Amino acid sequence: MADQARISNLDAIDAFRSALIVFISKTQQSLDQAQDTVKKTRGWLQTEQPQYWMAQIKLRQKKLDQANAELMSARLSEFVDSPTVQQMAVRKARYALEEAQQRLERTKTWARDYDRLISPLAKKVESLRDYLENDLTRAVAYLTEVQKILAAYAEASTPAPAPAES
Repeated sequence: MADQARISNLDAIDAFRSALIVFISKTQQSLDQAQDTVKKTRGWLQTEQPQYWMAQIKLRQKKLDQANAELMSARLSEFVDSPTVQQMAVRKARYALEEAQQRLERTKTWARDYDRLISPLAKKVESLRDYLENDLTRAVAYLTEVQKILAAYAEASTPAPAPAES
């Protein structure tokens, strides 16, 4: 009987197989979420953000024009000694307009470079997905077969009870 293996418990293989199935499922969900986030971010950068900053530029340009008009009006007015408040408002509006223009340019740069920067990372995610769908799925099938073989071996190697003598 030295050639025989003693198989006493197949639960460890079953537990590992079950944990592997759960891992595959959760990881695929995480990869799907990551892929969705990449797509949403691309859309956000290419459509929503430029529209937002263009609207902000228009709004801030109107505020600057209004502040300039108030400054001009204050300079021409006899009742205002020093138009410093209006000058500060013009500076503040000009700064806000420049900030919006810079942010629009930054957004355009990110949108232009997004695919180039994200593509290598997305390829890694896809290779992980392939690994999950192919290799680990085969590993689950292999563990199922190992369980069947070991269960059959355990049944075959257990001695049959001796017949009771009367």
